[in-house]
Amino acid sequence: MEKLRIGLIGCGGIMNHHVNGILTFDDAKIVAVADPHKDRTDAMQKRTGAEKAYSSHKELFENEDKLDAVYICVEPTAHTDIEETAIARNLPFMVEKPMTLNMAQGEAIAKAVTEKGLVTAVGFQDRYLDLTARIKKELEDMQVGMVYGSWIGGVPQVWWWMRKDTCGGQLMEQNIHLVDMLRYFFGEADSVFATNGRGLVEKNEFPGHLPAYDTDDSSSAMFIFKSGVVVNLMSACFVKWNGNPIRNGLTIIGREKSLEYSLRDSLTIYTSQAQKKYNRVADQSVSHDRAFLDAVRAGDPTAVLSPYADGFKSLLLTDAANRSMETGKLIKL
Repeated sequence: MEKLRIGLIGCGGIMNHHVNGILTFDDAKIVAVADPHKDRTDAMQKRTGAEKAYSSHKELFENEDKLDAVYICVEPTAHTDIEETAIARNLPFMVEKPMTLNMAQGEAIAKAVTEKGLVTAVGFQDRYLDLTARIKKELEDMQVGMVYGSWIGGVPQVWWWMRKDTCGGQLMEQNIHLVDMLRYFFGEADSVFATNGRGLVEKNEFPGHLPAYDTDDSSSAMFIFKSGVVVNLMSACFVKWNGNPIRNGLTIIGREKSLEYSLRDSLTIYTSQAQKKYNRVADQSVSHDRAFLDAVRAGDPTAVLSPYADGFKSLLLTDAANRSMETGKLIKL
């Protein structure tokens, strides 16, 4: 079997996470990498055995005309013309979230890939959790009343996280994973109301090369789904000490049973008769990348659980929550 030829755009931490899985596949090889930071391309080229390294995505696209797919893992503000160029070349791509901070751009990309029938994937890896499949099965006969959840932790030390205009805030940058799971479970939302808080993290708390901090310390978003399910989702990034006891994830409360999903770790099912716990077995990121590359080989955009057009709906939902924070108003979708 001829190996799929893959290009990497962005050689930072999250790309290395994807490479962990790709390097275990015997039907794919990384042939080109691109990043403005030479130390990153050097390290990635050494790790993957890539034939070529470039300083920009433009150079990669100009010099590599035999790629089968590209992975796009860049900061939220760096989505200039990367996806558009891939689309023009009919080149399947996997892009990490958030795919853009420009909703008009995201809408145009979603429309273009749908019209072309191009294989795409967004890095919503949690759709591939074995626990996610079990939750979805449990929900089939469950009368859900309400849901609450959280993703609470510290401040990631990357420059774009320091400002809301370069990261979109924690709800959009990180907790969008849980937002996407909620859509996967309950369908589309009807409306959202959200509030935020600031002041715990001081603007000059991170000196040196990082810009002054001005993003949310915390936020709480209430999503009302068309199915009638009400969700309260909390996000926070101010914790400084290790051993944080917060149990992040989702709690789904029904009339006859409840589900407690511990973030990327386990699922506990509670009924009046018993409780049963399931631990995560498979690496969802590897499963996600395997599914994307299988779809590329088959030329089947429907074989991906998180294609761009669907992932864009999760991005729109977090954008609506941000608009609610800014205006203090309920946002109808």
